[in-house]
Amino acid sequence: MDASNFGVTRITALSPTERLAALRARLAEAGVQGFIIPRSDEYLGEYVPPSGDRLAWLTGFTGSAGMAIVLPDRAAVFTDGRYTLQVREQTDPALWECRHITDEPASAWLKAHAQDLAIGYDPWLQSVPAIERLTVPGVHLVPLAANPLDAAWTDRPAPPMAQAVPHPLAHAGKSSTDKRADAAAALREAGEAAAVLADPHSAAWLLNIRGGDLAHTPLALGVALLHADARVELFMAPEKVGADTRVHLGNQVVVRPREELPRALDALRGKRVRIDGEATPAWFSHWLREAGAELSPGEDPCRLPRACKNATERDGARAAHRRDAAAMARFLCWFAAEAPKGGLTEMSAAAQLLAFRREVALFRGESFPAISGAGEHGAIVHYRVTPETDRRIAPDEVYLIDSGGQFLDGTTDITRTLWTGPGSAPAVIKDRVTRVLKGHVALATARFPAGVAGPHLDALARRPLWDAGLDFDHGTGHGVGSFLSVHEGPVAFSRAAKVVPLREGMILSDEPGFYAAGEYGIRLENLVLVVPAELPLANRPFLAFETLTLAPFDRALIDPELLTEAERGWLNAYHARVLAEVAPQVDAPTATWLRAACAPL
Repeated sequence: MDASNFGVTRITALSPTERLAALRARLAEAGVQGFIIPRSDEYLGEYVPPSGDRLAWLTGFTGSAGMAIVLPDRAAVFTDGRYTLQVREQTDPALWECRHITDEPASAWLKAHAQDLAIGYDPWLQSVPAIERLTVPGVHLVPLAANPLDAAWTDRPAPPMAQAVPHPLAHAGKSSTDKRADAAAALREAGEAAAVLADPHSAAWLLNIRGGDLAHTPLALGVALLHADARVELFMAPEKVGADTRVHLGNQVVVRPREELPRALDALRGKRVRIDGEATPAWFSHWLREAGAELSPGEDPCRLPRACKNATERDGARAAHRRDAAAMARFLCWFAAEAPKGGLTEMSAAAQLLAFRREVALFRGESFPAISGAGEHGAIVHYRVTPETDRRIAPDEVYLIDSGGQFLDGTTDITRTLWTGPGSAPAVIKDRVTRVLKGHVALATARFPAGVAGPHLDALARRPLWDAGLDFDHGTGHGVGSFLSVHEGPVAFSRAAKVVPLREGMILSDEPGFYAAGEYGIRLENLVLVVPAELPLANRPFLAFETLTLAPFDRALIDPELLTEAERGWLNAYHARVLAEVAPQVDAPTATWLRAACAPL
């Protein structure tokens, strides 16, 4: 699971025009006039291995969310507000129309441009609800047995084959036997014989295994069937599961090659099988119906328990964040000294932060590619610096660094917006940063009754920006796994998120922002843990947030006059905590810098 073994997507030598032409030729052979290409692979995940990065191969767009649709005479790429700038930079406008997936949804585009056409899709790459959202009158969506893009992608990389390894109980906090017993009991209570676990995160959590098949998420890719008697069939290349891992799995877990999956589903004829529609490829529903099984719609039985970290995982998250804080403090101290000189670049800054993290105990890799954006690049919400886009970090400008680490005991994700100096930041930028900080504090200090969900709290972080007629085009926060994905469902602070009540033990990000296209970007992110609120007069259970991330906010970008007394009190108390917990871990020069950075406002 060392980061050096993680794959990197490569784009074929074929030109963009040749790629699109090759796909269209294959569509004609398949008897369809169009094709839908999602970002996801057969695991419907946000992050995909090089062999599953079909959207990037075809379009050049490398963002983590999107979709393309190809018709005989036109083609479009759809993505959300995080990537509207990036998608235009990475795609050829002569070939691809760029559309905002919310403002100009793919279904409307199909209705306008694909009437009476047969549009193919790969049922392994789309969920049933996703297909239903694309279904419009006059457009015929056709599931294909073989993916025509794969046939056109002649130099497609081989699937990843990293080893699945045990995740120690000392970090997991609960044995796989106990997890399987609880999940199986839920199936029996619902009268279900089995559940499809199509999300590899579920198998990883349920079986306490991890792997290295993805660049920044420690997964061994595979799917599983959980039976009501707590048996599990794990469908994964057998050579990925060594002797030690098989001993760890025990005799109630059987490893089978992927080719045996259809036969295993056929054996469920006449039985009720739970299918989580949003998390499961449509192929499973199609096959199970043909096999004569009864589909039982319901949430993946591992999803909510995985999100509610147990006591060991919570302590691990706290410990991982304390150690990660030392690396961040060293980086911020280094950056404060070097940035005013003008000798840094986006890539060199990100490399230095990674070097500091590599010295931290239990570090296994970045939790995502660092977003290291200076000036106008910071306004690209999920900007990823490359040798082609790398630029000098100039004096007296805004620099945004969003990064995180995968540690055996937890996953971190932190964003800080910094002023490079040596001069003072303009008043308008300080106003924007302080408003973002006010929103961050409003969410971090929220107290709310049990039953409240992320969408109910999202506006708290936006109010200070709304007061000035400003906003940002992404969710305020996402769930975070425990040495799993840095983006974990089912909870999020977002108006578009499912209404899933927040529960004790969930970890989420608190990351409001503001983006001035072509100028700068601002985002301030900590991770928070949902904990019981101590309110003596409460007439029902209340919850609150414990801040996990420990790093100072840049004082050079804060206007104290815009902060209320309560906000200033929170910030001073937070900085005092950062100083107390981090200073003992770092060298003397960093500790000296930290004392100044954490001094009361």
